[in-house]
Amino acid sequence: MGIQENATPSVEASREAELALDGQKVSFDVRSGSIGPDVIDIGKLYRDTGCFTYDPGFTSTANCSSGITFIDGDKGELLYRGYSIDELAENSNFLAICYLLLHGELPTNEEFKTFRNTISRHTMVHEQMTKFFTGFRRDGHPMAIMVGVVGALSAFYHDSTDINDPEQRQTASYRMIAKMPTIAAMAYKYSIGQPFIYPRNDLDYTSNFLQMCFSVPCEPYIVNPVVARALDRIFILHADHEQNASTSTVRLAGSSGANPFACIAAGIACLWGPAHGGANEAALNMLEEIGTVDRIPEYIEKAKDKSSGFRLMGFGHRVYKNYDPRAKVMQKTCHEVLDALDKRNEPLLKVAMELERIALEDEYFVQKKLYPNIDFYSGITLRAIGFPVSMFTVLFAVARTVGWIAQWKEMIEDPEQKIGRPRQLYIGPPRRPFPKA
Repeated sequence: MGIQENATPSVEASREAELALDGQKVSFDVRSGSIGPDVIDIGKLYRDTGCFTYDPGFTSTANCSSGITFIDGDKGELLYRGYSIDELAENSNFLAICYLLLHGELPTNEEFKTFRNTISRHTMVHEQMTKFFTGFRRDGHPMAIMVGVVGALSAFYHDSTDINDPEQRQTASYRMIAKMPTIAAMAYKYSIGQPFIYPRNDLDYTSNFLQMCFSVPCEPYIVNPVVARALDRIFILHADHEQNASTSTVRLAGSSGANPFACIAAGIACLWGPAHGGANEAALNMLEEIGTVDRIPEYIEKAKDKSSGFRLMGFGHRVYKNYDPRAKVMQKTCHEVLDALDKRNEPLLKVAMELERIALEDEYFVQKKLYPNIDFYSGITLRAIGFPVSMFTVLFAVARTVGWIAQWKEMIEDPEQKIGRPRQLYIGPPRRPFPKA
């Protein structure tokens, strides 16, 4: 299957950056990738100057070289292995994207068939794991369950925890991609008091997940193809997003040599944060707060008033200074689902559609480029499909697992990889004597 190791390594440039400090001048290599900004290699900064850099949030720091995902926020561009996200979402499927992120190239028909069969035969979880769920409170948040159960996988699959064995790394990767939907569906079923539904190998990845979530033993369940395609696109759009908080968490955990299941559990814990994976949940909560279409003008004015403390959730993006490229795909997908399920007249969704119209036309939002982002549309879509708000971040985790795994594997296979050890600017008391009695 031709696993690509360091598919697009950074290239040493002929340029140098010069730093002047206390009369001393120090030079640093400037490295260039295949596209995107150059980086200044400051690996020897402390040795040569006795100083560290200070970069809260690491917003100006590249912590690795990667050939997986590229973002140009100014252009509104997102690439997986060089392919634009809108073309992939329109022409491919989630499992093919999993193969692309893991192996560097889109699969041939034969490679895809083999890959799909392999994933299908890893979807079941160890039967003893069902007992884990009964140990949680019925009203426990599904993300809490996900963190615990995914972390426990390493206790059941010892034969794929040796990170130095390429075959075990691949087996662990496939297991995580295959079992995450099963675990997510079990968390959902447990929360609503319904029996667990076993996976079906005759269904595609997303249809199988839907039937595990929404079917019951007492009657047949037919997957709506429009819904299945919509969820598949949501998974594609969320599969990876460069070095975000949860991906960086997975890499940091993995840099210590932790097993892949523990690393993914760490990523899930980070994703749970409302500033990261909870954005679509926050967007839906905002729509519920607004309540009715007639109250939208009031909240629009609040959003324009900086002193109000109110923010329109699901609008604008920290990285994309232009339109979120994923939002364009999700907008179309969202409207397809609302039409297919005949849900345009539901009160909450009517609020969402009117808010979308205003935001796309209002001069204030257009000027500040506060366009609806992927979280706005995905939240509406998932709500229409029937998922409760508490499951939104869980679905994000299902999709992002392949990105986490691809980034983890790339890090393990990177000869420059070191254990993560950020430094600090200490602002506490200097050395002082212990007080005498």
